[in-house]
Amino acid sequence: MRTRQTWREKMLRPEKPKIVDVPPRMQGQWSPGRMLIATPLLIDGLVRRIPKGRVATVAQVMQRLARDHKCDSACPMTTGIFLRIVSENAELDRLEGRKRITPWWRVLKTDGALNEKYPGGVALQTALLKAEGLSIESGKRPRVRDFERQLARL
Repeated sequence: MRTRQTWREKMLRPEKPKIVDVPPRMQGQWSPGRMLIATPLLIDGLVRRIPKGRVATVAQVMQRLARDHKCDSACPMTTGIFLRIVSENAELDRLEGRKRITPWWRVLKTDGALNEKYPGGVALQTALLKAEGLSIESGKRPRVRDFERQLARL
């Protein structure tokens, strides 16, 4: 019987990034070409570069990953999964009192909305962003007010 891996085990898997051809079923949304399948550690390193008081979108993360690996795109599905792994690990670090953690709360959905799948949901992401001086627009899909002005350069 297999036991489920912890977030930490998922984060530290000794995987290497892969470059694949964009699958035909995705070529309607993504152009044909080469697609990066990143790793949680790659994404963690990129998220750590987002400065306090700034944010980045998932699209920015994907674009930077693709550019760094000379690909046309980064896989949106695995990037989302790996962002979740990064956020869960960083939140464990934060709860353990570590000071230098990956600022997962600074990564927004592409339209500036907060991500309900991150640890603590929208409420925790809101609190952490507000603690850095960012304003949140409430509503059905809470988002960072004027997020475009707060975007970090990745």
